[in-house]
Amino acid sequence: MVSATEILKSTSEKLAAAQRANAEQLTAAADLVLGVIRSDALVFTAGAGHSLAAVAETFYRAGGLACVYPLYHPELLPLHGAQQSTRTERRSGLAEEVLAERAPGPDDVLVVFSTSGVNPYPVELAAGARRRGASVIAVTSRASVAAAPRRSDTTLVEEGTVVLDSLVIPGDASHPAGAPRTAPLSTVVNAFLWNLVLAEVLDRGTAEGIDVPLWRSSNVVGGDEANAALLAKYGPRVPALR
Repeated sequence: MVSATEILKSTSEKLAAAQRANAEQLTAAADLVLGVIRSDALVFTAGAGHSLAAVAETFYRAGGLACVYPLYHPELLPLHGAQQSTRTERRSGLAEEVLAERAPGPDDVLVVFSTSGVNPYPVELAAGARRRGASVIAVTSRASVAAAPRRSDTTLVEEGTVVLDSLVIPGDASHPAGAPRTAPLSTVVNAFLWNLVLAEVLDRGTAEGIDVPLWRSSNVVGGDEANAALLAKYGPRVPALR
């Protein structure tokens, strides 16, 4: 029987490896996010399927950036139809439909979460953002991209200005070690890498005298009041905040 200690040790080792492997890229990603804040621009975030868990982690959550615009289409969420969500992220052209409603510009940054990094939606989203002059932070797995069937002309790795490699193995599962079938890690690693970016943004921004716009929990004293100013500033620019 597997002990909780074994899973904890394995996961901790994988998170530490991801941090080491992305040291330079994390700083580059923080550079891009700090540029957004200096320019009073927006960080767009996107994903499909279970990568939408990472998008939710970036948006309107305690300790998260307030200047985040989530790009979203209901058919991409498995809760709205599991098989449909798979078909949707493989549908070429959807990214341009989403970008037609609101697209990042030269002062903005797009963060795309996709472990496989090969399906048309995330790849075309990144390519479309770059055509519009935006930088792209790709949070993906190089090993998974290399192993996955090609479904687009390029991959998310190729389209990323900065690539954060989750190191997640093809198939995402992590247990048992010899023949993994369960305990997927992409959600955990994606959140961890994003938190590393946020921590560096706050530390460096504070040192520069930048007021990094961060949400506070609405369930702590003063939280609603602190968030009111952020809602007034970003609500008109981010429809999902209304």
